[in-house]
Amino acid sequence: MRVITGEARGRKLITLEGEDVRPTTDKVKEAVFSAIQFDIQGRKFLDLFAGSGQMGIEALSRGAEFAVFADSSRKAVEVIRKNLNTTGFYEKAKVLHTDALSFLKTNSELFDIAYLDPPFNSGILQEILPLVAENVKKTGIIIAENPEKEEIFEKIGEFMLDRQKHYGKIKISMYRHSDYI
Repeated sequence: MRVITGEARGRKLITLEGEDVRPTTDKVKEAVFSAIQFDIQGRKFLDLFAGSGQMGIEALSRGAEFAVFADSSRKAVEVIRKNLNTTGFYEKAKVLHTDALSFLKTNSELFDIAYLDPPFNSGILQEILPLVAENVKKTGIIIAENPEKEEIFEKIGEFMLDRQKHYGKIKISMYRHSDYI
């Protein structure tokens, strides 16, 4: 796994080991960042269920101002910190060892872009999407990675499903505020 482009281009990232780990593929990562390439510069990025932190790190490499990484796994938090040190982005990041629900309920910051990659088939995505919408600016974007066959909301709060792409057994769903579609 590596950073695709930007300031840290080509830097190798470490990932978590285990059967439950599903790092976002380079193909999907490139597609996501191509879709939001003009929305990243100077923005605040949330990497929820961050795993290795590769999505937030890619955002920082492409010019995001700051990224918050949240994951409930202590091992994931350690990997994210190592990857931030490797890429030189530690000063532009906050790493939190917390579950998504707790973070979203207590967070007081608004994000420009939120990326969610929850454990597949856990049902948590539908539970947290409304809370994510409350934590994203009106001009922001919510991006969710989920199994292809899992149903996903067309509307969350004032955010509407803007586009959806399928990549094998996963799909990427992007939401924008209804005033900006």
